Amino acid sequence: MENVTVSQLRGQFSRFLREVENGEVVTITRRGKPIARLIPEVSRTIEAIKELRKGARLDGLRIKDLIEEGHR
Repeated sequence: MENVTVSQLRGQFSRFLREVENGEVVTITRRGKPIARLIPEVSRTIEAIKELRKGARLDGLRIKDLIEEGHR
């Protein structure tokens, strides 16, 4: 995650949009305080998470198995 000031955003908007397109989160600050975030398109992020979850294993257990175990 990158923090940028409003004036940096104005001067380099295209650069920050490219970063967001590549999956980065950009936090916009004013006087050192966060005021907004630029985030990647939600549907693309969800699809990436789904792909990760398909084959993710932890010591022989799938993440889905661990989640289901927590609901018992």
